[in-house]
Amino acid sequence: MNARSLLLIVVAAVAVACSKGLPLPDDGFVDVRGGRVAFRVVGRGLSTPVLWIHGGPGMSSCTFVANLNGIAVERPVILYDQLGSGYSDRIENLEQLARLPRFVEEIDAIRAELGLVELHIVGHSWGATVALEYLLTAEPTGIKSTVFVGPLFGTERWIADANELLAELPSETQEAVRLAVESGDFDSNDFEDANDLFMGRFGIRTPREQLYFEACEKEPSGDSGIYRYMWGPSEFLSTGTLKDYDRIGRLPELDLPVLFVAGQYDEARPETVEYYQQLVDGSKITILPDAGHMVHLDQTDMFNSALADFFEEVESRR
Repeated sequence: MNARSLLLIVVAAVAVACSKGLPLPDDGFVDVRGGRVAFRVVGRGLSTPVLWIHGGPGMSSCTFVANLNGIAVERPVILYDQLGSGYSDRIENLEQLARLPRFVEEIDAIRAELGLVELHIVGHSWGATVALEYLLTAEPTGIKSTVFVGPLFGTERWIADANELLAELPSETQEAVRLAVESGDFDSNDFEDANDLFMGRFGIRTPREQLYFEACEKEPSGDSGIYRYMWGPSEFLSTGTLKDYDRIGRLPELDLPVLFVAGQYDEARPETVEYYQQLVDGSKITILPDAGHMVHLDQTDMFNSALADFFEEVESRR
């Protein structure tokens, strides 16, 4: 019996237990290749659960915990920290473990542990990369729909978009970024100021003093170096293992309900996300006004409503 067959048996067994009314735990750990990943569950409704895949590589799920209440009214939302970040174990061997297929494996491990036979999947930014790869390579069953939020589907396209947005900023900001890319020095004060301006316009538009994330307070520091290893030194230059990543041409293979979401000022430019949406037959798109890449922070209520309505519409088709 191969590993995947065994995993499906485990999923089925846990599903039987869940069907008898055993609730999902509030939080815990799941064993994966390389260590343990931490998860938490928000919401206790009876509708189909949502599995949430955060961005990065190397970020965590903590900023989502207090900002998904509208979605969690009707259903459990399972948030987890990918290996190497958040409350999960750190990665000691990046070459062996900081690989896209291994991050994809985490989804099956979580589904088996929690008995997620049917579910919706939401992937934000790099999390959309993981979600797409799961759909394309794992041949999963029970996925009712997928939501791609500010998705990364091609590195070349992402960097081209970043440069287009950079061109909208003051000339001194553009020059600071150009010098950093050419010299490889991303630690200068000039680049830090330029990056802060870029992220304040296209990342999180909400002023920092208005943001507070209790779930992030006790989170262990560090991301195991995943971002630099897999992506590179900044949003404007990819030198890591994802530098040649591109799955845009495979988007037409998706055959399930799909919603694309982006902010009006998103790093994942609305024009690009609209192009992706056109490649997926029957998919939908929502562009949220006055929001950057972290749409769940800039337009929390609208973001929750858009996803909750989409899930309800998908489930009404049964």
